[in-house]
Amino acid sequence: MTDRGAIERVLSALHEHRLAGNLERLCGLFASDADFRIAGTSDGKPIAISAHGETQIRSWLSMLVRTFRLTEYRLLSRLIEGERAAVHWRVQIHSKVTGGVVSTELVDLIEVRNGRIASYTEFFVPC
Repeated sequence: MTDRGAIERVLSALHEHRLAGNLERLCGLFASDADFRIAGTSDGKPIAISAHGETQIRSWLSMLVRTFRLTEYRLLSRLIEGERAAVHWRVQIHSKVTGGVVSTELVDLIEVRNGRIASYTEFFVPC
């Protein structure tokens, strides 16, 4: 079982590397057999991403890092129970493709095993 301090460090590193766009460090946080999901809406259109394992996760994270820049990060709440965590946060998401900026709220549901992310589900909605 991963202790609370280790989970807090993983959660902090996850957001730090995502904000920095550091693909290698971001990918290094995930277990090789992790599950990864993102669900939300953008411009009124649903978006759903699902990946399993390091190759699929790397592909999606690479696309996210190449396409979006995150700024004005604000941690709203973080709950940890056992190896599971829920994190509510807000950022400005900048599209590197269109130049558009959208204020967005996100909720991450994360399970950490042996110091690495075993399951990651993110929900987001523009606010």
